[in-house]
Amino acid sequence: MNRRDRLVQVIEALHAEISALKSNDIDGLDRATGAKLKSIEDLSALGAGPIDAELRALTDEANRLNEICRIYVNLMAANVRRRLGVLTGTAATSYRPVLAAHA
Repeated sequence: MNRRDRLVQVIEALHAEISALKSNDIDGLDRATGAKLKSIEDLSALGAGPIDAELRALTDEANRLNEICRIYVNLMAANVRRRLGVLTGTAATSYRPVLAAHA
């Protein structure tokens, strides 16, 4: 397989990761992440070289999807943190702007 094919595999795996994150499918997330990491490893083994417009677009798409995955994970972590805080009675207060008093 060439670099284009490997990038397409990375993108497909990222789509699968997003789907698994949305549905809380832990097994699906594990499979998708494994497939993504394998494709990235295979892509790395092909070495660096010049990239054309198609490879640049695929790389940009993979980066965009990876950012979406990161956002989902951060949102899920924040939700867990909030729930744990509620359960333990240590929930942080909601955001409230601090107003400075000037005389």
